[in-house]
Amino acid sequence: MAAPLVQGLPPIIGDDAHTLILGNMLSAMSVASQQYYGNPRNAFWRITGELFGFAADDPYDDRIAALVANGVAVWDVLKSCRRRGSLDSAVEPDSMVGNDFGGLFVAHPGIRRVFFNGAAAETNFNRLVRVAPDLPYRRLPSTSPAQTMRYEDKLAAWRDALTAR
Repeated sequence: MAAPLVQGLPPIIGDDAHTLILGNMLSAMSVASQQYYGNPRNAFWRITGELFGFAADDPYDDRIAALVANGVAVWDVLKSCRRRGSLDSAVEPDSMVGNDFGGLFVAHPGIRRVFFNGAAAETNFNRLVRVAPDLPYRRLPSTSPAQTMRYEDKLAAWRDALTAR
């Protein structure tokens, strides 16, 4: 029996976006809540909150507004896939459908840099995305609780990348 089809969310993006953060695909908790990084153990909101001045437990709409106000966009590489559970390793490779990055980059020409939230996002972007502008791309440590790096080390890597101009 095939794994369930997982559908992604539209991007979090404003007109003045200059930085794009790409995950691979929503976790099961994120799908259930229809929110990016919906697992409270995922460090994404804690890290971005420290960097951009909001609390990780602020209402979701307030966290989104803070990212947009700081020119940060969030999306996933995958538009859809088949997967049981939340692990990137459980995604069925032949089921992966990438998001429309050609359209995103045309609609938002101010994007000047792209960061991958972990190795799976980078690998699948390089595998699936056919249209990508000549921008700096950089992989950051995954904010997932499955990534066992210490929080302080994740924060330092993200701070170094996102606060550099």
